[in-house]
Amino acid sequence: MIELDDVSISYGGRVVLSGIDLSVAAGERAALIGPNGAGKSTLLRAVTGLVVPSRGQVRVAGDPLRGLDRAAIARRIAVVPQQVSVPFSTTVEQLVGLGRLPHEDPLRGARPADRAAVASAIERVGIGHLLGRDVRELSLGERQLVLVALAVAQAAPVLILDEPTVHLDLRHQVATMQLLVDLNVRDGATILAVLHDLSLAAAFFPRLALLDGGRLVADGTPAEVLSAERIGGVFGVEPSMVRVVEPALS
Repeated sequence: MIELDDVSISYGGRVVLSGIDLSVAAGERAALIGPNGAGKSTLLRAVTGLVVPSRGQVRVAGDPLRGLDRAAIARRIAVVPQQVSVPFSTTVEQLVGLGRLPHEDPLRGARPADRAAVASAIERVGIGHLLGRDVRELSLGERQLVLVALAVAQAAPVLILDEPTVHLDLRHQVATMQLLVDLNVRDGATILAVLHDLSLAAAFFPRLALLDGGRLVADGTPAEVLSAERIGGVFGVEPSMVRVVEPALS
């Protein structure tokens, strides 16, 4: 579903990603991990077409990303960014409704099926109590959940998330991870997420891809990737501080 073939990306002469070969199959659930500056968010931008590789190719569902327009990409990939600024007044349901734009008839607008998808996404993420609220007045954590609902409403086969739990308390972190598992297992969504919390990544993702210095240095199960040697060498912390628990659902 997602393929990166020898992808390299440079900013102003500085190499951010180098020779990345990564393939995520349809229906797979994988997390990108690594220290700050490893290139994780840049890799997500390459997958979503926001950054063009200086070398190599990105394909989605077998098609080169460069050959797809933004509407075609939006029908295949839903994105939950780390932070979004909302410069205008809009309600929670209006923002979630933006997830249906790739599917709407440009002349007729939202259909009953679109409105039903928005309502279903709001219920599934558990933000019904926020209906009618101005998104700008929400906490960062509440706003993050609204963005997750927007992506769910988009109903794309691929879901990309950049630190989806960064502004959430522990209860909502776990609830969001459980939602991702449900979307993957029950709906068949292909999920690729950047996570800094190694314990959450290991507990909810059966596959981890470890980036360090712009290179893919490990790819496999949590137990394979989060060895004591890698935790100490890549993250520079005492391995005993990281608890690796294999996912209950794969």
